[in-house]
Amino acid sequence: MTVREEIEALRKELERYNYEYYVMDNPTVSDFEYDAKITRLIKLEEENPEFDDPNSPTKRVGGQVLSQFEKVEHTVQMQSLGDVFSEEELYDFDKRVKSALNEEYEYVVEMKIDGLSVSLEYEKGVFKRGSTRGDGFIGENITENLKTIKSIPLKIDTDADFLEVRGEVYMPKASFEKLNEDREVSGEPIFANPRNAAAGSLRQLDSKITAGRKLDIFIFNIQQSQGIEYETHSEVFEILEKMGFKVSPWRNKFSSIEDAYKEIMRIGEERGNLPFDIDGAVVKINSLRQRELLGSTTKVPRWAIAYKFPAEQKETKVEDIVLQVGRTGVITPNAVFTPVRIAGSTVSRATLHNADYIDEKDIRIGDTVIIRKAGDIIPEVVEVNKDKRQGELKKFTMPENCPACGERIVRTEGEAAHRCINGDCPAQILRSMEHFASKDAMDIDGLGPEIIEQLSSEGLIKDITDLYGLKYEDLVNLERFADKSAKNLLDAIEKSKEKSLDRLIFGLGIRLIGSKAAKTLAKRFGTMDVLMSAETEEMCLISDFGEKMARSTAEYFANEKNREKVEKLKNYGLNMTYESTAVSNIFEGKTFVLTGTLPTLKRDEAKKIIEDNGGKVSGSVSKKTDFVVAGEEAGSKLTKANELGIKVIDEAEFLAMTEFDK
Repeated sequence: MTVREEIEALRKELERYNYEYYVMDNPTVSDFEYDAKITRLIKLEEENPEFDDPNSPTKRVGGQVLSQFEKVEHTVQMQSLGDVFSEEELYDFDKRVKSALNEEYEYVVEMKIDGLSVSLEYEKGVFKRGSTRGDGFIGENITENLKTIKSIPLKIDTDADFLEVRGEVYMPKASFEKLNEDREVSGEPIFANPRNAAAGSLRQLDSKITAGRKLDIFIFNIQQSQGIEYETHSEVFEILEKMGFKVSPWRNKFSSIEDAYKEIMRIGEERGNLPFDIDGAVVKINSLRQRELLGSTTKVPRWAIAYKFPAEQKETKVEDIVLQVGRTGVITPNAVFTPVRIAGSTVSRATLHNADYIDEKDIRIGDTVIIRKAGDIIPEVVEVNKDKRQGELKKFTMPENCPACGERIVRTEGEAAHRCINGDCPAQILRSMEHFASKDAMDIDGLGPEIIEQLSSEGLIKDITDLYGLKYEDLVNLERFADKSAKNLLDAIEKSKEKSLDRLIFGLGIRLIGSKAAKTLAKRFGTMDVLMSAETEEMCLISDFGEKMARSTAEYFANEKNREKVEKLKNYGLNMTYESTAVSNIFEGKTFVLTGTLPTLKRDEAKKIIEDNGGKVSGSVSKKTDFVVAGEEAGSKLTKANELGIKVIDEAEFLAMTEFDK
């Protein structure tokens, strides 16, 4: 056997092993044997570069690093689906189908995988390009990252000259838990759920990082093809399976909406037992001819609907209620649960907000409670299962003294929060330093809660001003530090001195002053000195700046300790002057709402473009909203915009308005 023949034989063998393991879930060789063969192939390819193949199994380990993702225009729109949330809404969908068709039809019901939609393109059976859905018209080229997903065939058995298929990339629950465990150990922030983790993994510029995330995919549609004939959606699945694709699981045909609904409920009952996350079921007309008759709106097809499941709920036990002191002195009670897996991750804690919340729900230590994740992200207590309450459990009451400093706790009339008013409370100081170093404030890379706590316990920092007095010799011999990490932290602290004045104002942690209000103050007063001397009445004249915010700001700067703090920061060389980054005023007086995932812009980038051009960004849709910029997986905000008749635009239209070419 020649070297070339051995290379080709190994490639065929390894692709077969990948198919058996990742698609059929029926491996025929041990991991040891597989690893030995892939190692041999890597060696042969390195020694014989003239036999290189971009679709060799060795390319699945990643390694290509990009500077950015290229845009991809979808010749066939990757549509999103309309949502329904009840049996009644599902039946209404069926009535519309029945009225439009006036003939017999059948549905295919599938699981709605909670992942990221992608397109895969094949030329003469060879995988050539893969891209994100984006806004349905324009996505991003993520070919190298998709090659690392071993259930995606790099070559398929087909006579078609061209084939484009659509699938859903997801992160299995087991991979998600392992990834978060590893990130927690290394001090990195953990992902909120598998979908967020999958999204972050697919948008890595280094494909080797994506390869380590162990993503998977289900293929569920042929977008377009040259040389393949089919008449129904169920036929499409048979064709895709024969080609070697891992197709969407648990799909069945039904001739009535009643039976389709029963299938949806059956899928819902199995939701928690699946090795991957789903957030609903999809109901599609089976006949492609009938789909053509039904057509589509500009956003969604009329022949399919997504039935979204309500937030998953689980029972667990309240083991304790602990108190956390925030940077403004607010004392927040948190429930500690017996760990329970819900909506894709393990939950062991949830905020109980304040004493009124606990009283209203009558939550007691030892209670069995029903919890869910609001928006499938934030854990919350729904209610107490009082039928399972054993004996007389003691009601929770807020303590009279701060758990961190021992000073008396107060509750201002009309407020729900209990607060420690000791400005020297160590817990408040730590939280205020965390806030100061956070991304939206001074963005000091590497200065997380653990490092701040360590520096504080070593006596190196007592407030934010001490950060700028740190020296190399203070850090280099500490645990978690070495030469490089000490220099990196000092460099990040030094770099923060150049941050915009609005970030510094926000970083000071003035009560009621968020990042938006901080920018308003910086724009209005221009310098820190002018702001510190501003009167409450003067600030009240600012548009969208309330009296409480004005009074809080004035009171902060009237405090001598705070003025001394700002003076120290000035002496350390921090920027105290606001320099506008405005590009134009084309959005002057316009309010935007951002929703969904945009194809090329991150939410912060889009927000910056709007604000740099004189516009405002709001978190909710109202009659005052001028534009809603909608991306993939746009939700209730898009629905409300349509109800109110607000103009909805995609990213391409938005960028065209600014003549901004990313």
